[in-house]
Amino acid sequence: MTSNQNPEQIARDKIDKMLIAAEWMVQHKKDIDLSANKGVAVREYQTSVGPADYVLFVDKKPVGIIEAKKADDGYKLNVVEEQSTKYANAKLKYLDNAPLPFVYESTGTITNFTDYRDNKARSRTVFSFHKPTTFANWLKNPKSLRKRFLDIPHLDKTDLRPAQIVAIENLEKSFKNNRPRALIQMATGAGKTFTAATFIYRLLKYAGAKRVLFLVDTKNLGEQAEQAFMTYQPTDDNRKFTELYNVQRLASSYISSDSQVCVSTIQRLYSILKGKDLDEDAENENPEENTWIQQQANKGAIPVEYNAKVPVEQFDFIVIDECHRSIYNLWKQVLDYFDAFLIGLTATPHKHTFGFFDENVVGQYTYEESVTDGVNVPYDVYTIETQISQQGDTVKAGWHVDRRDKLTRATCWQQEDEDTKYTKNDLDKKVVNLSQIRNIIQEYKRALKTEIFPQRVDENGEYEVPKTLVFAKTDSHADDIIKIIRKEFADGNEFCKKLTYKIDEDPKSVLNRFRNTYYPRIVVTVDMIATGTDVKPLEVLLFMRDVKSINYFEQMKGRGTRTISKDSLQLVTKTARSKTHFVIVDAVGAIKSKKTDSRPLERKRSVPLKDLLGAVTVGVEDEDLFLSLANRLIRLDKQMTEQEKDNLLTKTGGKNLKQMTKQLLSAFDPDEIDKKAEEILKVIPSDEKTPEKITQAKDEAKKQLISEAASCFNGKANDYLENVRKEYEQIIDSINIDEVLKSEWDKTSLDKANAMVKDFSEYLQANKDEIKALSIFYNQPNKRRNITFKMIKEVFEKIKLERPLLAPHNVWSAYIAIDDVQTEAPKDELTALVSLIRLVCGIDNELKPYDKVINKNFKNWIFRQHSGDHNRFTAEQLDWLRLIKDHVVSSYHIEVDDLDYTPFDAQGGRGKMYQLFGNDMNEIIDELNEVLAA
Repeated sequence: MTSNQNPEQIARDKIDKMLIAAEWMVQHKKDIDLSANKGVAVREYQTSVGPADYVLFVDKKPVGIIEAKKADDGYKLNVVEEQSTKYANAKLKYLDNAPLPFVYESTGTITNFTDYRDNKARSRTVFSFHKPTTFANWLKNPKSLRKRFLDIPHLDKTDLRPAQIVAIENLEKSFKNNRPRALIQMATGAGKTFTAATFIYRLLKYAGAKRVLFLVDTKNLGEQAEQAFMTYQPTDDNRKFTELYNVQRLASSYISSDSQVCVSTIQRLYSILKGKDLDEDAENENPEENTWIQQQANKGAIPVEYNAKVPVEQFDFIVIDECHRSIYNLWKQVLDYFDAFLIGLTATPHKHTFGFFDENVVGQYTYEESVTDGVNVPYDVYTIETQISQQGDTVKAGWHVDRRDKLTRATCWQQEDEDTKYTKNDLDKKVVNLSQIRNIIQEYKRALKTEIFPQRVDENGEYEVPKTLVFAKTDSHADDIIKIIRKEFADGNEFCKKLTYKIDEDPKSVLNRFRNTYYPRIVVTVDMIATGTDVKPLEVLLFMRDVKSINYFEQMKGRGTRTISKDSLQLVTKTARSKTHFVIVDAVGAIKSKKTDSRPLERKRSVPLKDLLGAVTVGVEDEDLFLSLANRLIRLDKQMTEQEKDNLLTKTGGKNLKQMTKQLLSAFDPDEIDKKAEEILKVIPSDEKTPEKITQAKDEAKKQLISEAASCFNGKANDYLENVRKEYEQIIDSINIDEVLKSEWDKTSLDKANAMVKDFSEYLQANKDEIKALSIFYNQPNKRRNITFKMIKEVFEKIKLERPLLAPHNVWSAYIAIDDVQTEAPKDELTALVSLIRLVCGIDNELKPYDKVINKNFKNWIFRQHSGDHNRFTAEQLDWLRLIKDHVVSSYHIEVDDLDYTPFDAQGGRGKMYQLFGNDMNEIIDELNEVLAA
């Protein structure tokens, strides 16, 4: 590119480069050879309305037009559509062609594209030109993708929830209207992935989509998405999704040509576009939690260049699961690269989310709505506060304490030379106070049995701990918590497990056991199952780490919302009645701490070394990043022992910190770039060293230096470097003893519980004249003996239909929370309902399980019958009466006709009862109905 070129020539040179990169051959009209390449772009080709800037030929046939404009005319591209369309509809010299379908307007910087085969054809901005092979494949189908949308049949609503139906139908309507971006907001646990699998299946089958990308932000979520596709079975085929279509989870830079669904992290997709390999460990971290990446979001997008191996048309659709803020800002250009429809899935959208998806919300189903519909369960918050958790403490000079190496965990007993004051933010980082952790765990254990889930006692009299997930700050913090949990709960290794990417056991195996078997009861994690991972039997989330991001915090809370059937829950938690809610135990003030949906850029803010290492590892190429990391490593080199430096060599391919630092600094050093460029230019003759080739050599030199500098950063090296830091020793404070300051239900949870109890009472009052059973309870208490199973069922079904949140077990839990009752609800919801109605109506002065009321009434009645000189009933008669009592426990009432059915028929039925009781039979039945219902 010469300096005396005019703007039009500069634009055309850029366009030529773009075409060549996309595998087109550029020819001048005087040198046409359409056989020279599959795709040929001819400049200044004559048409019936004048010369077109470029005419595109595929397999010697004209298929499209490019209208070139200078860069300053980028704002005019939409205006010149009429001009480019005129060329597309014109006759080409020597040819009797039909109108050409593919039309571009381009400045070499901005490029618009229209496929005139579309219904109501509309231009769209594309990153670069499509490949000739793409046009050839598109033309094999008489209809374009956007036109094929119109042929998608009506949705089969079988097995779909109402919110899923709305989302899919509106999404397909959005496709038909050619809207490039759409957002589905759906509460965690409401079936986002199932919804996605359904519409992806329909796009592949009915719209003829070539390939769909399912984008996640961690490897764990990618594996879970892959599993979801493997288990998905469409309603119109008896084969699984993966039997019908090839699903590939990307674990390298290779994208299979026959894969129809690709599952990838945003990190890997970026590395693929860069043409680089990515260590799988780099996919373990959530980009939203990387401080450096979030701080850089305000500086602009990561630069992406065209990659012919991954062309812009590689994917027809990109589904962005749990579409976090990092995707919209820092890595937005990764998504902008592809000429694809973008569909966002999220439970917790922010203002960035709505803006990115053009405010095209095709489905909106909130957590509150999902709870109301019974799709998810609500939660309550229990707060534990301790003295040291709030205020920290001081390790005094002269004390003997352990100092622990963060990496090896080896401890050394030593006397402190000076006071070390630590705040709550230093806990489990600079200082570990075991008493603080112990007090939280002891209080959690106590509160479980007395307030959170009382009466979880098995047949052996042992308390059964509900499935609990603990969020820890770091890997070492998780280890400390696990040791203390095992001691305080007096249980073994299987009782409490760690679940992170760093454990020696297979994390998937531990996760599956947590989901599906009795042990472990408690799992401690740092981040592996903080988002997106289903563990339906979970009933408690114990927060021992805080988090500042609203989105991430909501995702963490979402781990407990999943519903589960009573039978499935009892397979892993035998004493559980049903999952009516889950409990957040907040031991660090996570609920009340300030949360943000964006992280302000503070140039002086210290970025953790872990985040700098993570950013380099995923392929971020930024001078500030490389310089910041180099400075950290220079300081670190002075602090490390010779043994630690030797250990590092085994993890970096033999490079030491000085070499790594030098490469980081050299990557953006102009002098080093010039030296490297000279080496590249040595093979080019002097007379061919044009300014353009010199510039290209410098660009290539810079790429090589950056690649060399980043090559030694990987998961193992990063872990080692992060742990061998200035403060790689932790003080173990075993002297300052903590104490619990507060242990109680959060006021919000108490307010919710009181409101639920009030709502339930008001609902019964409002319906007492309409529902027969309620009318009897309220207005005709002397007729309670006539209330039947059918009547109670009617009340239950009406509540379930009109006010599902007032389900009996939910209301019972509310009474537990406000300390009105210490007993868990009866297993049977109808029995629980009768108990609640009796309390609200004033029949009972406290909430107690109705089955136990019947048992007690029966026992008292028998005692009265046998008081005095003679027993009224024989042993055989007593056995029969117990059968009647058990029937009333489950059916609330007994009729003579019931004696003809189970269990009475097996004992001789009404004939046997008459034989035992004679003419007193009917009187005894009436008497028991009245006495037991008292």
